[in-house]
Amino acid sequence: MKVVFLQDVKGQGKKGEVKEISDGYANNFLLPRKLATPATQGSINTLEQHKQAELKRKAQELADAQVLGEKINALTVKVHTKSGEGGKLFGAISTKHIADELEKQHKLKLDKRKMLLENPIRSLGVTKVPVKLHHDVTASLNVHVLEESK
Repeated sequence: MKVVFLQDVKGQGKKGEVKEISDGYANNFLLPRKLATPATQGSINTLEQHKQAELKRKAQELADAQVLGEKINALTVKVHTKSGEGGKLFGAISTKHIADELEKQHKLKLDKRKMLLENPIRSLGVTKVPVKLHHDVTASLNVHVLEESK
């Protein structure tokens, strides 16, 4: 019996696959547990429509990430903090500080976990912070750390 898998089944098939399975296994295990449906022309057409919609959604996500990446590459976030001699900061600038300042200054909400800052910023000046927006898109945000005026 040909079936369309609705979920991954270990050792048998992945979600969305159309496979030939023994009648007993399909009727006694897969179909009652809603892990698969019989492969009729209608279910195959529905499967194709779902695949097309998924491809379209992924392409739209990539396009949105590229547009956001262009915008982020052009931005500079200014962070004011206290510092000591030689431009050393009292404390450090973390991705949370950068995300908060980005939202305040540019009205752009970005998750701090998307910023790939290995170590917190501990000195004055401009630092480029990589931001992973999509598995294919990484932007670079300029963070300018300035001394807080007293």
